[in-house]
Amino acid sequence: MSSVPESVIELARARQAARAEKNFALSDQLRDQILQHGFEILDVDGGFSFRAKNPFPVYERIGDLRFFTEKRFPSSIGIIADGFLEDVVTSVQAIKKYAPIDTSILILISGTPDLSTIAHELDDRTFIAQINAGVGWAEASNALLKLAPAPYLVIMDPSTIFTGDAITPVLSTLSAGEFSAVGWRGGLVNISDDWRSVEDKGPGEVDVLFSYFMALNIEHALGASGFNARAIYYRNADIEFSLRLRQARGRLLQMDLPLEQARHHGYYDTDEVYRETQSKKTYDRILERFRGKTEILVERR
Repeated sequence: MSSVPESVIELARARQAARAEKNFALSDQLRDQILQHGFEILDVDGGFSFRAKNPFPVYERIGDLRFFTEKRFPSSIGIIADGFLEDVVTSVQAIKKYAPIDTSILILISGTPDLSTIAHELDDRTFIAQINAGVGWAEASNALLKLAPAPYLVIMDPSTIFTGDAITPVLSTLSAGEFSAVGWRGGLVNISDDWRSVEDKGPGEVDVLFSYFMALNIEHALGASGFNARAIYYRNADIEFSLRLRQARGRLLQMDLPLEQARHHGYYDTDEVYRETQSKKTYDRILERFRGKTEILVERR
């Protein structure tokens, strides 16, 4: 306890006395004062101990998350981190190198991984929230849509790396109002194989965009009801959302952007049975809801 100031120890002693007297209102007040000094108090047999307060908020469930920041920004980038935090750090550092300084970065951590590599990325435009119980990919994406402190949100995989400014061109396109979503990779639904695949035709208007880098007009995305919360894994959830957006008359554009992809741990290092089971569930929903509705697709090219 030598690194804890004596004033904080005195607050802890006062809290211990309040608890003994069953004055729980005072006990809570003293606990909050200790937190303000940067420490959490832990009740242990015979007394108490301390640990340094987490530098960012931690929630038990995604529904407990209410906001990332009260500041407003022209755009936000949202990254969902389900492990592999070293990849997140690499991606965030590239964003900070190339993206406009007024682009906020929202990192949503699912579960309880080792956080030692990520906390130092916090700054006046980088915000982190952790969900202890874990959160499905679509629910996390919807939380980012609802809580992003900006009119435009880029949902981005941690494996995607900026090699230049990818934000300015997509914001210019989105702000013109013609398109609801702009992305780096996407394609056209393959009608010839009964909607069972997507063909990448390169830059141009597309049926679907992939979540390696997907920039969204938040109002349009929420107007299409966002992502299907039943999708707990990312694969095919971006296709399902794209078709929901197309059905709501949103237009999607694929662009060449200064990005590259490192090892995609979210695919290659995910349990194969889990990956394939969850991907199939989502694609089965796509086929059930959208197959044959060619009126929502763009002109073939």
